[in-house]
Amino acid sequence: MYATNQPDPVRLEIFKNLYQFIAEQMGIVLQNTAASVNIKERLDFSCAIFDSSGLLVANAPHIPVHLGSMSESVRSLINDKGDTIKPGNVYLSNNPYNGGTHLPDVTAITPVFLDDTLPSTLTNALFYVASRGHQADIGGITPGSMPSHSTKVEEEGILFDNFLLVEQGIFQETQVTNLLSNHLYPARNPQQNIADFKAQIAANERGVKELQRMVAQYGLETVQAYMKFVQNNAEESVKRAIEALKDGSFIYEIDSGAKIEVKVRINKKNRSATIDFTGTSGQLSSNFNAPKAVTQAAVLYVFRTLVNDSIPLNAGCLKPLEIVIPEGCMLNPSYPAAIVAGNVETSQNIVDALYGALGVSAASQGTMNNFTFGNERYQYYETICGGSGAGANFDGTDAVQTHMTNSRLTDPEILETRYPVLLESFCLRPNSGGKGKYSGGNGVIRRIKFLEPMTANILSGHRRVPPFGLNGGEPGQVGRNWIQHQDGTQEDLGSTATVQMLPGDVFVIETPGGGGFYQS
Repeated sequence: MYATNQPDPVRLEIFKNLYQFIAEQMGIVLQNTAASVNIKERLDFSCAIFDSSGLLVANAPHIPVHLGSMSESVRSLINDKGDTIKPGNVYLSNNPYNGGTHLPDVTAITPVFLDDTLPSTLTNALFYVASRGHQADIGGITPGSMPSHSTKVEEEGILFDNFLLVEQGIFQETQVTNLLSNHLYPARNPQQNIADFKAQIAANERGVKELQRMVAQYGLETVQAYMKFVQNNAEESVKRAIEALKDGSFIYEIDSGAKIEVKVRINKKNRSATIDFTGTSGQLSSNFNAPKAVTQAAVLYVFRTLVNDSIPLNAGCLKPLEIVIPEGCMLNPSYPAAIVAGNVETSQNIVDALYGALGVSAASQGTMNNFTFGNERYQYYETICGGSGAGANFDGTDAVQTHMTNSRLTDPEILETRYPVLLESFCLRPNSGGKGKYSGGNGVIRRIKFLEPMTANILSGHRRVPPFGLNGGEPGQVGRNWIQHQDGTQEDLGSTATVQMLPGDVFVIETPGGGGFYQS
């Protein structure tokens, strides 16, 4: 038993790494047991542990847009289900108005008790563990559940709102199958969904067992105390980073003409910051609305990147920050606004707008270049890398996943084995990064040939507005989406498009470069 009134610096480091290790172990189980290419190969998932109030304690280094928003999902469950939460229960949620990101990202949440029986003296969970995985398809109007032109959330798939997936150890297969199948736009492969849900349950169970083992070894009081100490340490680290910042503002235009406006005000005395999005465009008729939890996740990510210390992303990082997001704007939409691109595209824009306001970095490619294709038999999703932005004393990086995404690309051999497509080429896009004393990174060119008829979707940005340079640096090149048809004709597409691909057609995606940075 250790003293729990003040953290011991050595033990703080040990516990910080123990918490992260548990989340990493959960991720390994999820990757090894998942069925879909999305989770198993692309690693489009995240795992984290939370304290008894649902606040993030530690995460594995997975997907930032997942990790910064998952706490909202856990706290929504606590508020919604309260004292009915029992050992052996697992809940599913993807509700973007309750901490979700977009509907394909489904979160499994498991409460952690001391053991599998409910002690008479304990009615509430001690901790929570959660895993969020991007489902290959969760219904909606297009295969892959990433429609380019959805106007309400129902068109994007099936919504789970604290759905009881496992009740005291019993998997509710009939109930979840019914929900997946009985919808205006049902899931196209429910058995794959269920297989991935079971993998998430297994990942969470690993987290439960590891936390129980930790409590058995160190004692409950110590484990809970060091959760608080780890959060307090993160708060202090962010406060130190804030000391070096100054006030700033930025207006960021996206391809549709909508604008993100942000003002950052630094309080040196309190070592705190106010991030105010007043002036941002109102809720959009398109699907580029970012749920409030996504906006908060982007802010959390930016301030975590300003910290030089090795700390886990957790709730402590948010404590010195006041975030103002007007209700009904594109960064805090009301139901039933469409939101699928808000998670993947607008989140990237928020990050770059904040870096612009703080004068830290030029824009990255500012998009995930979300490419989905499929039919009733196949459904596939990938995000495609591009150039990162340059900053003071550093060049941007070529061909890298930036900011709010951290997933891999499927290996060509697996892509071509699992789907009727051919990866014709995948190469750097020369001179697409913005020039400056420090230059932005280059984007890529990806060409995929279809071998049978498919519906393909592209959700992307910076096809009209280039990623900005900073301090006089040049912008990066805009991206381009186009089709080379089998008959030799070419078809140019916009930032978003849904198209029918025929055998022999090639879908070409040229991703943007990062902005340059000039420093005298």
